[in-house]
Amino acid sequence: MSQLSGPLAGLKVIEFSGIGPGPHVAMLLADLGAEVVKIERPGSAVSNPVVERARHRVAVDLKSDEGKAFCRDAAARADVLIEGFRPGVMERLRLGPEELLAANERLVYARMTGWGQDGPLAHAAGHDINYIALTGALSAVGKPGEPPIPPQNLVGDFGGGSMYCAFGIVAALYEREKSGKGQVVDAAIVDGATSLMSFFFGVRGRPFVTTERGKGMLGGAAHFYRCFTCADGKEISLGSIEPQFYAEMLARAGAPAELAEGQMDVSRWEENAEKLAALFRTKTRDEWCELLEGSDACFAPVLDIDEAREHPHMKARGTFVEHDGEWHTAPAPRFSRTPGAVRSSAEDGADVVARWKAGN
Repeated sequence: MSQLSGPLAGLKVIEFSGIGPGPHVAMLLADLGAEVVKIERPGSAVSNPVVERARHRVAVDLKSDEGKAFCRDAAARADVLIEGFRPGVMERLRLGPEELLAANERLVYARMTGWGQDGPLAHAAGHDINYIALTGALSAVGKPGEPPIPPQNLVGDFGGGSMYCAFGIVAALYEREKSGKGQVVDAAIVDGATSLMSFFFGVRGRPFVTTERGKGMLGGAAHFYRCFTCADGKEISLGSIEPQFYAEMLARAGAPAELAEGQMDVSRWEENAEKLAALFRTKTRDEWCELLEGSDACFAPVLDIDEAREHPHMKARGTFVEHDGEWHTAPAPRFSRTPGAVRSSAEDGADVVARWKAGN
């Protein structure tokens, strides 16, 4: 692996292999310089070379005394431990926070789950769709009169899960600088996804920003905040909320003059949407990009992930990085003095832990 760089360089992390948000947490830390030892079951293979990058992999039988001893040795020298098992699993392995924090009081023990460590559902199986369903987030996505549409697993696993877990880890590390002690981070997707809904709890009762499915300005009802299909079947997005941006969009698009009045008249939104839909069907997506992209119309083409990689703005920022023959997402966020980096994985986890034990 290349030399560590980034604001988290020197941070020692133990990751217990899992699925969903846990690996993404470890990727975020590794991208910013953390040294991540991934503990896997014997015979495991990499399933996602992008999310599982920058790992020092080691196969460990967690049911054996030798395997447990290896994990305890690693945790005794680590700064952070990430696990995503159901509540009680790590305790039954005698690798729970009580035992490991007793041996290393500076350890930040991060527990990434869907339902959390307690509550009536804590021991139930679940996935992203179930977690966001419980928070009110899923109910807000889709068309009126139709079942909600799962937003991939962006809102739950990653938005409400891994991002909040990583934030919790960094917060606990900051607090450790004052107290000298680690602690348990209980990162539950239901908690994080609910936190993502804070804005909507603060504007309840306002019709423009309702979470009623398919309604409200941000939910797809407004003609100036939705997606449209072009002549070639490709799609574009509008977000022309502010009056000056709305006016620029209308002028550049050559929209019917009557659309200039009553932008915020909810009763006219669907009729206006039909007029804009007819207008946007008259040109291809590329033609609309020529007219609107880069202006204050609040416009962008709707791209698939391969098109996104080739977009001039994304290429100029280096948002995608080619590494080891694969296209990777670049580390985020960016730092002026200590930039992160995409790194390769290696099966040298045992050697890394041995180095930690030696004080390096």
